[in-house]
Amino acid sequence: MKTFLSIGTGPGIGFATAERFAKEGFQVVLAARSIAKTQELAERLTKSGYKAIARKGDSSDPKSVAELVAEVQEQHGSIDVLHYNAASTRKATLSEQPRDSFNSDLAVNIGGALVAAQAVAPKMEEQKSGAILLTGGGFALAPSPDYLSISIGKAGIRALAHGLFEPFREKGIHVATVTVCTFVSPGSEEASSVAEHFWHLYSQPKDSWTAETNYAPAST
Repeated sequence: MKTFLSIGTGPGIGFATAERFAKEGFQVVLAARSIAKTQELAERLTKSGYKAIARKGDSSDPKSVAELVAEVQEQHGSIDVLHYNAASTRKATLSEQPRDSFNSDLAVNIGGALVAAQAVAPKMEEQKSGAILLTGGGFALAPSPDYLSISIGKAGIRALAHGLFEPFREKGIHVATVTVCTFVSPGSEEASSVAEHFWHLYSQPKDSWTAETNYAPAST
């Protein structure tokens, strides 16, 4: 059974994407800072007949991310799909942004993704297969002065996906991002649609792999 690891699982895109892969026969590992909330999400999946477990992981802490990946690999042998979904969506202009919060925001928004990719890459390279999927955002394309830290973070996610795409494709690893150009609420049609975009990226034949797909509702 293939393993899907979600880092920064929330009730919106994170849960919907994990559920989409679970429907395809993946066992899913959901990880976030709040183990109680993450356990609730895992139980929703298990009650639907899927195999899911919850783990605690702090996306802002490189050691925590690396240890999480190592633990999942030890228990399941490999991680076939990594989904990095963590984000600190602080609303703050340049003058409003607390000085001691910017680096911690970036640690979640992009730093954790870099560490997670570093951690899963060696085993994926050994297997010559795997996928690293990143939740991007429209702020990467149109930065908001009111959401500076998440705008910079999503620009970093997009750069990471495009920067790793070619060298990792040669190793059999598909790195890709869905740039989500709308607000997504839990249990919404948008959440399911973004999850479907991630599944589509994963399902692409190797000779047709793409690094990025954009999602925006037809009405926007």
